[in-house]
Amino acid sequence: MTHIKVINPNTALAMTASIGRCARAVASPSTVVTTVSPAMGPESIESHYDEALAVPGVLAEVAAGERAGVDGYVIACFGDPGLDAAREVAVGPVIGIAEAAMHAATLLGRSFSVVTTLSRTAGRAWDLAHRYGFAAACRGVHACDIPVLDLDRDPAARKTVTELCVTAVERDRCDAVVLGCAGMADFAAEVADETGVPVIDGVTAATKLVESLVALGLRTSKRGEYAPPPKKRYSGLLSDFTY
Repeated sequence: MTHIKVINPNTALAMTASIGRCARAVASPSTVVTTVSPAMGPESIESHYDEALAVPGVLAEVAAGERAGVDGYVIACFGDPGLDAAREVAVGPVIGIAEAAMHAATLLGRSFSVVTTLSRTAGRAWDLAHRYGFAAACRGVHACDIPVLDLDRDPAARKTVTELCVTAVERDRCDAVVLGCAGMADFAAEVADETGVPVIDGVTAATKLVESLVALGLRTSKRGEYAPPPKKRYSGLLSDFTY
């Protein structure tokens, strides 16, 4: 039996529950999916400041997962916060949802566009497209300017996101759409029906990718950059993170 831990780096429990439903919907019957929010961190991640302060909570959840024998992890925030650090700590694969979604999109078409939440986060999406080697395939990043927590609270949010995805496909002439927030996880099928192109939600894509890597017996390389961090003391609020 495979155990995947899906970590929502924010502390919004309703969003975590929604992410969990989407992840479990695509997981194999023999896979256990545990979905958590950290005990500390921002209620939503909409800035570099939020992202930086979300990372300790993510790493605490990975460390707890290692003690519990978890096989692999999904970081369910489109900024992929703490991804490299989590790979240093974890034995099994750790996949970010932006990373997974962009990889999946390029397997389904030659180009994709990202539809995300706030305009101020568009630069981060472009940074990740460059980092993962998909900048040439990314035709555009479009923001609906709906705050993360309003994706679930605002009755008009689904309609706004769907309409923006349709506009992105028409404007960019892209082959696929990547949803740029874990809070959009349950929008994918609805948006695909309206756009007529593959629509990739990173939560489900990352869950299946982790599951596949575990099934193949593949683990994070511990040679070089993803080796365990050097042992040293941490002080103050970070004293519990001494490795």
